[in-house]
Amino acid sequence: MKKFFLLAYVLLALGVGRAAAQSVSYTFDNSADFYRYKTYKWVSIQNAQQLDELTSDQLTGTLDAELAKKGLTKTQPDNADLYIGYQIGSGKEKQLRNYDIGASYGSAAGGNMGTAGATTTIVHSGQLALDMYDAAKKQLVWRGVVSNSIEADAKPDKKQKHMSKAIEKLLKGYPPQKKS
Repeated sequence: MKKFFLLAYVLLALGVGRAAAQSVSYTFDNSADFYRYKTYKWVSIQNAQQLDELTSDQLTGTLDAELAKKGLTKTQPDNADLYIGYQIGSGKEKQLRNYDIGASYGSAAGGNMGTAGATTTIVHSGQLALDMYDAAKKQLVWRGVVSNSIEADAKPDKKQKHMSKAIEKLLKGYPPQKKS
């Protein structure tokens, strides 16, 4: 009987480990030329759930390092090729919001252009959604979502290792390859 409970415990533990694994999904605009994007600027997505300042800095730093490996350079001017924003889901399900290009950048973005993109997605607890907007066209060109991306209660080194793994998985397929 003890062997049965031990086996059941091991199987349950393995199942929980798999449930906590990071899964990734992304979508992109097939007509976008991702190889022409060289610079990006971080933007805030209005009404999106935010992280505490330390975790946010850790996340954007991790994303900056991975985006640099992809050939993208962070810049501050509004003439960046891409505007990039993120949202995090914690607690209950959250609805993704689209970045409002016109409201934050006024004349630099051509006036009030309304909300970029036309899709709405649900972010489940623990998911990170990363959005990339073509700054010139003022439209969403890439959205990726990774589950189980941040271990809020972990010690700093474990938290960083977990976050780095999630970001690497998230951006593994960036830039997307055009199918011939």
